[in-house]
Amino acid sequence: MHVPVLLEECLAMLAPAVSHPGAVLVDATLGMGGHTEGALTRFPDLHVVGIDRDPEAITLASARLAPFAGRFTAVNTTYDHIDEVAAEHGTDGLVDGVLMDLGVSSLQLDDEERGFSYAHDAPLDMRMDPTSGIPASELLATADEHELTRILRTYGEERFAQRIARLVVAERGTAPLTRTSQLADLVRRAIPAPARRTGGNPSKRTFQALRVAVNDELHILEDALPRALTSVRVGGRVVVESYQSLEDRIVKAVFREGSRDTTPPGLPVMPDHTDAPLRLLTRGAGRADQAELVRNPRSASVRLRGVEIVSPWRNRS
Repeated sequence: MHVPVLLEECLAMLAPAVSHPGAVLVDATLGMGGHTEGALTRFPDLHVVGIDRDPEAITLASARLAPFAGRFTAVNTTYDHIDEVAAEHGTDGLVDGVLMDLGVSSLQLDDEERGFSYAHDAPLDMRMDPTSGIPASELLATADEHELTRILRTYGEERFAQRIARLVVAERGTAPLTRTSQLADLVRRAIPAPARRTGGNPSKRTFQALRVAVNDELHILEDALPRALTSVRVGGRVVVESYQSLEDRIVKAVFREGSRDTTPPGLPVMPDHTDAPLRLLTRGAGRADQAELVRNPRSASVRLRGVEIVSPWRNRS
């Protein structure tokens, strides 16, 4: 069974917003339902709406959450539709809290046939929703060297992006890249031996980059965050767990901008006045402690951030 990352920390941050009768929380990245199960157990008057683009996740999480019938609603969509979900399921079109646990889910990572892992030979797919979009194998077969380099460099922060892209283009005419083992072997050959000796598996950044590109993860996050903030009532809270620096930079930038006081200096205002619509709930990003790391090794890279809605959100960008 999926072990949710930083469950207690997330629930503690959400508690002031979702503890009252009739509260509605949107779990924007439902996955296997671990965070939702924790929230429904902790807050007996809470209703949770769980969003996931993966039909299998919807099915499995719904079965796990069957004991909470009447207090849980599943929605099969991408979480950049969160404003539409809140308008339908919230009170007066607004909800009390939003939780986002970003990145690839345990369900997807642990299912070898989904092609997310470089540790197992499987079809090179990587789609979070297997019913839509193109698999990673098709992306590798059609993108030119420049585009592949951009993807690997931008989404994977891979310093050998051009070498890998060049080798992909050189070899795909002879043997199409359709298996994870083929790609892992190609990356290993493209990266110089000294660079392979440190930093873990040399394929990690390439697999991350392709997954992000195939699922359009960063663009969806950039759209989803402002929509989530718009969907939460004053006094409500938005909590986000990120697992790679690209995600966290987006979250940090939006939260920091929203918490910045833009009142012109010199105006006669109260000492505690601010026109910032958001109040930061964390100083920097929360990280997993040693006990969490032992209990759940996948928490090693997590960064936790949260905000409270002080006034109705209006995107400043």
